[in-house]
Amino acid sequence: MIYAFLILYKKWRKDFNVAELTEEAVKDVAQTGKAYVHDFLDIYGRPVLMVVASKHFPEAQDPKDDERLCVFLVEKALSKLPTGKEQMVAIVDLRGFGTENADLKYLTFLFDVFYYYYPKRLGEVLFVDAPFVFKPIWQIAKPLLKSYVSLVRFCTAEEVRKEYFTDKNLPPNFRD
Repeated sequence: MIYAFLILYKKWRKDFNVAELTEEAVKDVAQTGKAYVHDFLDIYGRPVLMVVASKHFPEAQDPKDDERLCVFLVEKALSKLPTGKEQMVAIVDLRGFGTENADLKYLTFLFDVFYYYYPKRLGEVLFVDAPFVFKPIWQIAKPLLKSYVSLVRFCTAEEVRKEYFTDKNLPPNFRD
């Protein structure tokens, strides 16, 4: 079973050209600010993958570019894992999120990537200040999360500030 998984994993990495993903290769889509790896670890010693959902416009970007950015950022976050740690935290900032930012196709890709190719690498997923318009999207997306649904926490920006960071390592979009 593990051997079969490793074969599929290696094939996916080769087919997706993971080794070729560089800052330069994802520069255009990264400049949107829709996602990045925070410079500091959270207080639990985990790399932080930040997603600013209000900056994601599915109609404006090639979906393949978004997918490459996702995998590049996951790889970057994993490269920041301290010795003895195996998981990262994903913080999805939903402040300002609207229906124009919704992208179920991309969410499916994202869930599949973590489920099949980076299993057990997510320690927690924080949905921050989810607006009412996010509720029906969550109802559709929730079954796609499979076993990862238990990792999701809905919280406020203030809870993120107080429970996951210090003043020195707070992500820029959570500073007052």
